[in-house]
Amino acid sequence: MAGSDNPVRGPAHLVLSASVARRYYLDGRTKVEIAEEFRLSRFKVARLLDDARASGLVRIEIGRPGSVDVELSSRLMDTLGLKHCVVTDTPGDDPHTLRGHLATAAADLLTELVTADDVLGLSWSRAVSAMATKLRRLAPAPVVQLTGALARSVLDNSSIELVREVARISGGPAYFYYAPMAVPDAATARALRKQPEVARAFSLIPSVTIAVAGIGAWAPEQSTLYDAATDGERIDVSRRGVAAEVSGVLIDAAGEPVSAPLTERMIGIDAAQLRAVPEVIGIAYGLGKADAVLAAVRGRLVNSLVTHSTLADRLIGAASGAA
Repeated sequence: MAGSDNPVRGPAHLVLSASVARRYYLDGRTKVEIAEEFRLSRFKVARLLDDARASGLVRIEIGRPGSVDVELSSRLMDTLGLKHCVVTDTPGDDPHTLRGHLATAAADLLTELVTADDVLGLSWSRAVSAMATKLRRLAPAPVVQLTGALARSVLDNSSIELVREVARISGGPAYFYYAPMAVPDAATARALRKQPEVARAFSLIPSVTIAVAGIGAWAPEQSTLYDAATDGERIDVSRRGVAAEVSGVLIDAAGEPVSAPLTERMIGIDAAQLRAVPEVIGIAYGLGKADAVLAAVRGRLVNSLVTHSTLADRLIGAASGAA
């Protein structure tokens, strides 16, 4: 697991400690049984239990310090088979509030997981950009741009500024390029991919160990890519059965990549490359994205998740109903 030797103790450590403590104190499992289930040493299990007691996580019951719902995080992680899962106990459905709370949680998770041995890849999305504003420290890892920008301007709140800012915080090198996520036609896309800065960033994609991406449903105001596409492209992509997009990769409800004319003019990581990244952290908010999140997980484009309690409940219910 990338970042396993990182001394930072953030939300992933909290969720693991709560899961171990629940099994030991509430389920009556032995340390040996817990170690086998989580593929940990008995000494690691003992340390987690000590930490849980020392931090106050274990009192009469397992608590939920801060805004992280550790019990729901653990349930969703088990239900979807995720590597890491952080669920914030965020009331309401205001997108700005949800995005802000998830940005903080995602920043804390990234701080905990990333080590100097990792290579961090960032795809542009509103959620990922918000996460960057909450980062305060990060191990000195290289930061690689995975997609072009879908902002009003290539220079305005773009992937470039996102990568630069995160690299500034980490102190690691930044690999970025000036390009939008979608260009006017396929010929322009082919030519742009050959440009030195773009080709250099693309050459580093196979070395990325941790990536962060937004998850979009193929619907109005549920995906920046959907909103940026033409009316004809939206209709064409919908007819092809697209349910979601992750880092510009179009997928159906089963999580399988879908090819369309729109994809031919995209500048960014492809489905095979995204699946090859050991850990992809998806950030998702809003009940309208439940099916999109499930598609992203089924397709192995995302294997860790930062979300909020109402969407987590919806995902558990949907996944349990489909089982």
